[in-house]
Amino acid sequence: MAKALRTQDKIIVAAEKLFSEHGFEQTSLRQITSEAEVNLASVNYHFGSKKALIQAVMARYQSVFMPALAEQLYQLQKNPEQVSTEDVLACVMQPMIALRQVRVDGPVIYLRLLGYAYSEIQGHLRKFTMTNYGEIVHEFFQLIQQANPNVCPKTLFWRLHFSLGAMLFAQTSSQALREIAAADFGEETQAEETLLKLLPFVAAGISAAEPDVES
Repeated sequence: MAKALRTQDKIIVAAEKLFSEHGFEQTSLRQITSEAEVNLASVNYHFGSKKALIQAVMARYQSVFMPALAEQLYQLQKNPEQVSTEDVLACVMQPMIALRQVRVDGPVIYLRLLGYAYSEIQGHLRKFTMTNYGEIVHEFFQLIQQANPNVCPKTLFWRLHFSLGAMLFAQTSSQALREIAAADFGEETQAEETLLKLLPFVAAGISAAEPDVES
């Protein structure tokens, strides 16, 4: 049993490394088995398919991130009449930091994987996420709607995904941005501060008035 667990962990760690560097589509099972130093039969035995392996890699992060997000949302709802867009978005901060439990650079790795999930249209991952954590996702969206009663759900859908794109860029490019800020403005910042700087900008975009569309 211990050997089996070690083999499974080796495969997940190798897959996570390669997926985060090259994406899901550009990473083959043979590359993963070579990195993990296991045979292809081991991958098929433990996971059954590449899709299942992708889900297992994401599950390592979501099993930490989603419960932490649920707790933050629960605390926020204790004063529902005072909820703002920035308050709801801020609920993501602590869960992101909690991803360091998975690995030191967990927040960056998770967002890279999430970025590939969207850019490569990994629909099975959305189904996997909604099956396991759909209630938390819906709760987050409902709080965003509550904070923006004058913005229609369809518009909020687009704006939230635009915001996700901004978050992916800010986090995955955090080191480069901080180096530029230090060189050009003499500002020394920590990695966590990047998202804190982003929150007011994203919140303002989500909560902006609906555009007037001429008929």
